[in-house]
Amino acid sequence: MPLLSLRYLVQRLEDKVGEAVRLLRDELGDDKVITDPNVVMLYSREPDGLAHQANAVVFPSTPDEVSRVVATSYSYEVPIYPQGSSSSLSGNAVPLKGGLVLSLERMSSILDVSLADSVADVEPGVRIDDLNVELSKVGYMFPVDPASQAVATVGGAINNGAGGMRGAKYGTMRDWVNGLEVVLADESGTRLWLGCRTVKCREGYDLVRLIVGSEGTLAVVTRAALRIAPLPEKVVTALAFFDDIGSLMKAYMAIKTSRVQPYIAEFMDAPTVRLASQAVSLPFEASSNMFLVSLESTPESSERHLRWLEGVMRSSGARNVYTADNDKDAEPLYQLRRSLFPAQVNMFRRPGRPFQLLIEDIVVPPSRVPEAIRELRALDDKYGLTSSLGGHIGDGNLHPAIGFDPTDPESTKVALQWFDDVVDIALRLGGAVSAEHGIGVIKREALRRAVGDRQLELMRSIKAAFDPRGILNPGKLF
Repeated sequence: MPLLSLRYLVQRLEDKVGEAVRLLRDELGDDKVITDPNVVMLYSREPDGLAHQANAVVFPSTPDEVSRVVATSYSYEVPIYPQGSSSSLSGNAVPLKGGLVLSLERMSSILDVSLADSVADVEPGVRIDDLNVELSKVGYMFPVDPASQAVATVGGAINNGAGGMRGAKYGTMRDWVNGLEVVLADESGTRLWLGCRTVKCREGYDLVRLIVGSEGTLAVVTRAALRIAPLPEKVVTALAFFDDIGSLMKAYMAIKTSRVQPYIAEFMDAPTVRLASQAVSLPFEASSNMFLVSLESTPESSERHLRWLEGVMRSSGARNVYTADNDKDAEPLYQLRRSLFPAQVNMFRRPGRPFQLLIEDIVVPPSRVPEAIRELRALDDKYGLTSSLGGHIGDGNLHPAIGFDPTDPESTKVALQWFDDVVDIALRLGGAVSAEHGIGVIKREALRRAVGDRQLELMRSIKAAFDPRGILNPGKLF
């Protein structure tokens, strides 16, 4: 495209955004439409370092206000980027083409909890941790627990199809959403209820599951009917350290092939463990490969379950095993795994140098996890680098990570080659290129390799039906 044409298009977009911002300020008020570039930048970046400046951030507080924002954006053909807390790691929330970040953080009410129906009705800005604090008061929980749950919102988790540590037993977000209220990208910002409040619901195509994991590209979620589950009577936990990966994998396979379904099953390799242990105060030594397993139990069975779990770890070659039969004692055992992301950041950051973290999110069948880990470790030798490796191995979800300098062509080239090889490993072993982080920006080509051109055509046709002017989170998925 000629430079003059490009400049014209950029100027035209800025003019349209300016007109939309003026109208929205008149309708919503100055406090809900922010153009201060310092504030806007805070809402234009992700924790992995990906960023692109939006023109403004809009903070609706009701579904009607969301409708007005979407209708105005549709009228002016201004891109909008629905956002929870922007804690995703694939460029899902980055405003690639300028326009408006639509922050739903002010829509943060828990509207209703029905224990009889096992349903919580919530707004999209509710933080998952806050929801679980309230549910715990009545003996319930929302099982989806992404690592960023302290800041992650329900709406963000829905759009990302989030998972977490309890995914080994409870699955991901798609398994826990009964119904959704959404706003469509049309001239009136139509509000529409999809699905039901009931678990069983067969009314034509399953549009709820179409929205879950769509990364804000199809509609804006303004309310959700979430399934909730009773808190376990008892949870027993074992944290074991192994000098070699092979012994850890032996313990892993022994548990996976038993009749016991882990509540949590997590892994971190030795280099990552050493760095993570420096970030938290731990009452035990942590320097080798970590395997963390929790089982749901009962007061009558907890001692037997804990003995069995410890026995599996020790018979497989664990150097040290630490156990807990209550939440208070288990908390220090979880701290190490919860420090995975900061450990990966600290592992690769170099003071005074540009830095970007590349965290993969592949998943393979649990039976292929040992192969996947061996092949991922071999990439370090192939490229002469040091990677970090951890993840939710209970369901086959692995998070290898490297850091690179995005201003250095050679560093970037090696990072992209490593990334492609990780994708190859996932596909070759019968897995998928993303388990819970989504496609966003960084996995668009990986998605094409995984699903092929015909599936992408179907996805684009669905996108066009929901969002004919392409204003919702443009530049993502394909």
